[in-house]
Amino acid sequence: MLFSPPNLLTLSRIAIIPLLVAAFYLPGEIAHWATAGLFAAAGITDYFDGRIARGRSLQSSLGAFLDPIADKLLVASALVMMVAERWIDGAAVIAALIIVLREILVSGLREFLGQSRIELPVSRLGKWKTAAQMVAIGALLLGEAIAPLPAALVGQVAIWLAAALTLATGYDYLRVGLRHLRGGQIAAQ
Repeated sequence: MLFSPPNLLTLSRIAIIPLLVAAFYLPGEIAHWATAGLFAAAGITDYFDGRIARGRSLQSSLGAFLDPIADKLLVASALVMMVAERWIDGAAVIAALIIVLREILVSGLREFLGQSRIELPVSRLGKWKTAAQMVAIGALLLGEAIAPLPAALVGQVAIWLAAALTLATGYDYLRVGLRHLRGGQIAAQ
């Protein structure tokens, strides 16, 4: 199943990451357009991998494993590079840090609970969080390249919205995980 169409789309999202990072070093506005274009292309693969997997009954354990990892790697790479290049600065760095740390926390929690075959399904609020993150990152990548449109301002507002939703969904996941821990459903290690 590695080479099924949905998995190939997910793998392409991972393959885009080095190109995305390299595009930050292009000169001037070209960097903004290239990073935004690559990020958008990756976002499109995220939409279609799930749609194709469900529509053609091609869901697989590998796809379920790779898809969230690809998403987290893409988001973390974009945020880290924007902070490094000072496309995100000041207090907005805190919002970016909240997003990255939550992704690590939820990944660790999912892995830990997965050992006991306990799943943490994505909530509706989690889907809103993802949408806010994608809008924020896309707008911040464009920055002032599309002046006079206020992409940078939209990105700044959206990253704080994404951070707030990130905290809310992270809390929900942690609460569910702790409930399973307290319920004794997870053996001590």
